[in-house]
Amino acid sequence: MPFGGFLSGFFGGLSGHQGALRTAFLIKAGLTKEAFIGTAVVISCLVDFTRISMYSTRMLESGLYENIPLIISATLAAIIGAIVGHKLLRKVTLKFIQKFVAVFLILVSIALGIGLI
Repeated sequence: MPFGGFLSGFFGGLSGHQGALRTAFLIKAGLTKEAFIGTAVVISCLVDFTRISMYSTRMLESGLYENIPLIISATLAAIIGAIVGHKLLRKVTLKFIQKFVAVFLILVSIALGIGLI
């Protein structure tokens, strides 16, 4: 586990695709659905706290104030997603979550490959 975590973190940091690589690693780690989602959320929060601490040093220069509507809508979408996800977690199986994540990883990689995102 530590070696796999190190590799996914290293190559994710190198390529900028931390979430996708972390998810690909965690999918086969043998976790329960609650542990899988919880682990992904905690790691994502730690990564985001680190980013925020770095970005805060350049907050005035970053154009933050011009993007307030985008920041508010992204924050609200994240909160709504967390609430809906919490309700759905009781109704889905780990196998479904694994397949869902795998399909979206493939879709995102295709979208990146053809230049959509």
